[in-house]
Amino acid sequence: MLSVYLDLALGLVISFLLLSLLVSGVNEAFVRLLAIRSKFLWAYLRDTMDGSDADGKSWLPAKVRDVFAALPFVRDPRPKHSDQPAPPEPGALPTQENKADDTLVNLLYQRVQEIDHPKKGRTSIANLPPGRFSVALMELAATEPDGVEGFLGKLKAMRSPLHGHLQGVWEASQRDLDRFRQGVETWFDGEMQRLSLLYKRYVKWVLAVLGLLVTLLFTMDGLEYAKTLLRDNAFRASVTAVAGSGQNAYDELKARCTGGDPVPCVTETLSQPALVRMLDQALVSVSFPEQGDPSLHWNGGPWWDRLTTPSHWPGFLLTYVALLFGAPFWWDVFRRITGIKSRR
Repeated sequence: MLSVYLDLALGLVISFLLLSLLVSGVNEAFVRLLAIRSKFLWAYLRDTMDGSDADGKSWLPAKVRDVFAALPFVRDPRPKHSDQPAPPEPGALPTQENKADDTLVNLLYQRVQEIDHPKKGRTSIANLPPGRFSVALMELAATEPDGVEGFLGKLKAMRSPLHGHLQGVWEASQRDLDRFRQGVETWFDGEMQRLSLLYKRYVKWVLAVLGLLVTLLFTMDGLEYAKTLLRDNAFRASVTAVAGSGQNAYDELKARCTGGDPVPCVTETLSQPALVRMLDQALVSVSFPEQGDPSLHWNGGPWWDRLTTPSHWPGFLLTYVALLFGAPFWWDVFRRITGIKSRR
């Protein structure tokens, strides 16, 4: 009896794990295709270093809808890619009257462009090491005659939001250059952690939408799938009992299967796992015949009937809630059930 429940648990965990991986894979594909991480980073840098744009709007929108509608398609905050090494001497900061758009971001990119590679004419840098950022700022400060003091004065004259952060770090370091560099590195590392948490919070909404779409696309009924697993287990048990019994048990199995010979019936049933039969309920299914190439089938009518049947909605809800836990959660559950040890 214990093996029955163990098979049920493993079947559910594996199905939720595979669907969660599908959701994560689709999300990662869109993130890489649209360079969301890189745009997210440079939108933050523009807000922090140069402030809002010419229209007074933040480069990093506050609403989830604006982030995933504006950044991928409307506004590209990334600097233009350059395949040249960083210039030996960084450009000087202009005065407030001659301030060009996004001056600080462009000067920062000049100092870090050596770790970049092209992607549609824009930078692909999506992770800026704190140490590289602090060194780049120190190089910019070295261009001013008064050093850090002059650099902070220029930032104040440009009304850069970065001035307040660096001024506090400069005062806390007691005007020591090495401690100032370490303080900038620590501050930027904390900002990147905060930005990562903000990005993950936005991505959770996207994963929730993708999880709903995957559940409805495959019409994966978690409750029906559990019942199918139990039926398969019972069928295997009955086949095993028939194999060890006499002719009377064989006649009973023959009566349960349509046709004269129950062997094809048993073979077909055991060769189609419950998960495969459940995925056949998707909008588009794939069949693998004994001979020939795989073929695609459009299941528009049955899929819609299944989707609009209220008795399946509790199962859809169960699957959707399970997908919200994510692939790492289900992998950890699978590892605990099977006893697979983590290498970490």
